[in-house]
Amino acid sequence: MAKILKDPGVGYKSNRNAQRVIVNGNSNVKHINRPRTIDDLYTYLINIPWLFFLTYVLIGYVLINTLFALIYYFIGPQHFQVSTGNNIEDLTHLFFFSAQTLTTVGYGAIAPSGILGGFVSSFEALLGLTSFSFITGLLYGRFSKPKAKIKFSDHLVVRDFEEHSALMFRVMNKRVNMMIEPELNAVINITEKDENGEFSRKFYELSLQRNKVMYLPTMWTLVHPIDEDSPLFSYTKEELKDLEVEIYILFQYHEEAFNQKLYQLHSYDFSQLKIDYKFGISYEFDEHGFTIVNHDKLNEIEKM
Repeated sequence: MAKILKDPGVGYKSNRNAQRVIVNGNSNVKHINRPRTIDDLYTYLINIPWLFFLTYVLIGYVLINTLFALIYYFIGPQHFQVSTGNNIEDLTHLFFFSAQTLTTVGYGAIAPSGILGGFVSSFEALLGLTSFSFITGLLYGRFSKPKAKIKFSDHLVVRDFEEHSALMFRVMNKRVNMMIEPELNAVINITEKDENGEFSRKFYELSLQRNKVMYLPTMWTLVHPIDEDSPLFSYTKEELKDLEVEIYILFQYHEEAFNQKLYQLHSYDFSQLKIDYKFGISYEFDEHGFTIVNHDKLNEIEKM
């Protein structure tokens, strides 16, 4: 009989429409009334996608130069040796002067001739040095941050296996280097209605035939036997389809590129469950005997 575990950290209380706590390895919990600090900005900029990060840098660069160009314009274009009598042209020249000052390029074609213009341009040069130092730190942090690149199969499958049946899913490395001592631990959460008519979670360890290997150069199919010790043993295959289940996964391994242990979270629910399916072949051999791993086959399943 399966042993009930204590709450791993997601809470016992639930409801019929409760959303998954972890989605794609990230927390799916909404926080309200949370105090924000400047540290949150660094964390946010480190973790957002590259397209968003580079877009923010470009927008910030244009806005700062536009702001200082307007300030220089109100000081007077004649104080920067660019007065042409055409407002648009003067403003454009001052925008480029601002860009040269912010980046400390200083071509010398335009220079402030008054005290106020010199003071503002000096402040902008200081702001530019500070800003680019901040951006350089963010770029280094984004490139150097160790990050696991583990890919999980889109589906869980339940199929006949040995004397009973088994729950299976797959995992592989999206990089080409070998994972050293990969280990996977999983907890299964079954949400059911209690005697008071309220939904509550029960947690069980999802025991696997093998949850640790020495190294992993190809794909790994994880197998949970649905036997007498499984929390799923008392359910038929048809009942499994309607069961409110979430599986929390912690995957860890030593990454030789960063020379440290990396972790990745993942989760499944039974909307991803396929009954009486099996995974396809995980690797093949070419004519020279080399092992070929096709990443597209990670999610390949076939009806039994």
